Amino acid sequence: MSANLTKFKNSTALITGASSGIGKAYARKFASLGIHLILTARSAQKLHDLADELRKKYNVNIEVIVLDLAQPNSTQILFDEIQARELSVEILINNAGFGKWTKFLDQPVSTYQEMITLNISSVTSLCYLFLPQMLANKKGLMINISSTGAFQPLPYIAVYGATKSYVLQFTEALAGEYASSGVKFLAVCPGNTETNFTQVAKANTSGMKSSTVDDVVSATVAALDKNKPTIVVGCSNYLMSQLPRILSRKKMINLVEGMLRTRIIE
Repeated sequence: MSANLTKFKNSTALITGASSGIGKAYARKFASLGIHLILTARSAQKLHDLADELRKKYNVNIEVIVLDLAQPNSTQILFDEIQARELSVEILINNAGFGKWTKFLDQPVSTYQEMITLNISSVTSLCYLFLPQMLANKKGLMINISSTGAFQPLPYIAVYGATKSYVLQFTEALAGEYASSGVKFLAVCPGNTETNFTQVAKANTSGMKSSTVDDVVSATVAALDKNKPTIVVGCSNYLMSQLPRILSRKKMINLVEGMLRTRIIE
């Protein structure tokens, strides 16, 4: 059992994007540790199926709130619904997000606006809404899912990469600002992971090394135990994340452009 998560047994974690992939893996792991859950995503049936599974297996309380966090004012709606159900949130996992692997002008601007809303605005708002109670209790965890793409510009995934850079810097900044508050912040940076992300992004990831969702969760738990503000999932991903410290900006951009151009599915 994780040393830092032990004290959160019988607390409640809110997980966004919980119906599949990394969010679903977090739900299973945290439920196994005796942590109650609030699960939110757009897919009602998937959320209810997962909730039923975890209730039976781990005897924890599971609340389901079906919501699209890419919609205006959705974070306030989520917060208000949690308050109305008289629930408290001790752990926040901002996992919901999406990307598109494409030439910049090959997507409508509305797609990018939705991406920015989900990947940046909802993360910021949920941290803002749930942090005060955590500070009052001098106890809490905020886990924001960034990406290895946060460490350098990503031609052909330009907006997604920029949003994840925001998440990384935002999370690290809060970790510094509230270092002595009792609330911990962690930016999780996975690389290519076995989820439906690539299908949504329309990316060709054949031949690329990939992590499992359980790898991401295990890396998260290890980072929490070491009180790290950031974790890059996988050794090869960590080495890649260090390249911008060695290469010039121009060389880094050219290198990544060459790597990613061939991954577009026309």
